[in-house]
Amino acid sequence: MRTLIVDDEPLAVERMQILCADQEGVSLVGTASDGASALRLVEALSPDLILLDISMPGLDGMAVARAIQGRSPRPAVVFCTAFDSYAVAAFDVSATDYLLKPVSPERLAKAIGRARESAALPHAPLPAEPSKWLEEIWAPHRSEMVRVLTARIDVIEAERDYMRLHVGSRSYLIHQTISDLERKLDPAMFIRLHRSTIVRRDFIAGLRHDGLSTWQALLPDGRQLRIGRSYLPAAKALAGR
Repeated sequence: MRTLIVDDEPLAVERMQILCADQEGVSLVGTASDGASALRLVEALSPDLILLDISMPGLDGMAVARAIQGRSPRPAVVFCTAFDSYAVAAFDVSATDYLLKPVSPERLAKAIGRARESAALPHAPLPAEPSKWLEEIWAPHRSEMVRVLTARIDVIEAERDYMRLHVGSRSYLIHQTISDLERKLDPAMFIRLHRSTIVRRDFIAGLRHDGLSTWQALLPDGRQLRIGRSYLPAAKALAGR
């Protein structure tokens, strides 16, 4: 994999060079300390892989990734950053992986493997109208970032400025407000039941009324989620009421 390292911190570049030197099948073709230089090197060197920092002065990593999206062939982009707050935005620029600093050799090897697999896949034509809804989310988990498909998310619960994504028996915490996340989710797939809760529509097993004024959504795992009054009409519409 012809690899380009982009980071505005010299020590971070040096560390990544050392890590790449120990990775089998990786050939370092250049380094850049800012986004504008990175784009010039992409044109000159045609790398297969870019190890890309996000927070840089001027043109940041997200802008670089957006700028090369239409390039053919497009290099794989692996973000290497100290911040997990860009994880949701990483989907919009088709990132291959998202690594949190300090990057471990094992985690880098895994990301390079994903980039190599992606490069080996046949490139299908882009759909005429790509989905405008969020289809996957990068979420921090222990010392790495994992890709979570939105179609597998059962329940989303707000925890202040964070959102907890419940996926089966696991859960992931992302830095995102519920209103921002709701706007990005397909309303045909998800429904908001409370100011702090969003549920996948087909995960709702039933609705229950307590005989007074409170309604609850029944989930297959036995949980019951209270439905906020302002969200009740939409919830009742699930049952055709």
